Amino acid sequence: MSTSTPPKIVACIPAFNEEDHIARVIIGVQQYVDAVIVCDDGSRDMTSAIAERLGAKVVRHERNLGYGEAISALFENAIREKADVMVTIDGDGQHDPSDIPRLVAPIVAGEADLVIGSRSLDSSDSDTPSYRKLGVKVITGTTNAMSKQEISDSQSGFRAYSARALSLIAPSEMGMGASVEILVKATEKGLSIAEVPIRIRYEEKAARNPVYHGTDVVLSLVKHLSIRHPLLFYGIPGFILLVVGLGFGLYTLDVFTSSNYIPAGPALAAVAGLMVGLVLMTTSVILWVMVTVVKGR
Repeated sequence: MSTSTPPKIVACIPAFNEEDHIARVIIGVQQYVDAVIVCDDGSRDMTSAIAERLGAKVVRHERNLGYGEAISALFENAIREKADVMVTIDGDGQHDPSDIPRLVAPIVAGEADLVIGSRSLDSSDSDTPSYRKLGVKVITGTTNAMSKQEISDSQSGFRAYSARALSLIAPSEMGMGASVEILVKATEKGLSIAEVPIRIRYEEKAARNPVYHGTDVVLSLVKHLSIRHPLLFYGIPGFILLVVGLGFGLYTLDVFTSSNYIPAGPALAAVAGLMVGLVLMTTSVILWVMVTVVKGR
């Protein structure tokens, strides 16, 4: 990134019914950025009015479309604003705006395209609930396996993106799975990813249901795994079912030849295993060919 002129840093805040926190967040980030964009994702309170009064640009969804749709809208608007660096920060006040300079520093220095504010790197963090730590570890481990990265906190919404990252990543997930989708796409596009430690506050009840959040992310992981690695996702189970079905088929044939009797259970298991296994194997090959063709374009 050129150092002749200061980079334009734009803070982007996804928000849903955050009238109790949005003012503190906007005022907090304004001292570190050049512009603030808020995506009001169908709020039924004063979120939009407060944000506009404080000078933020507000993008409003008429109904709640989900975190991913809010992030997608913020990406588009940051590009229109010609942002050199986009910082995403949650609207619930859990992130500390004073961490923004640390977050954007690797991008300004040209060392990274995407920087994640990691809760796991803060050795002083003792406020994060145990169930959250466990969930983050499980989801992050699965994400790392898919993206071939060594990220410590794949679910952090406190991130910074370079202009290059903004132009190459187009989130399409509607829900919380967008956080994983972005990391997978960043890896596929060859973008460099870095992490910095951040502080986080869990002073109040989480705005998002952790069960819904976790389920949404896991389903997104499953979807991306099935699309990007069809031979693994469909092919291996299909092969196993074919072998099982063949085993039951041979057993049924052996019983029939020795006693002229067809055991119903093993016979049905053989048919089901062979049919489902064949369908899965065929699906894996078709999807693999399609993915290979698309990647080759």
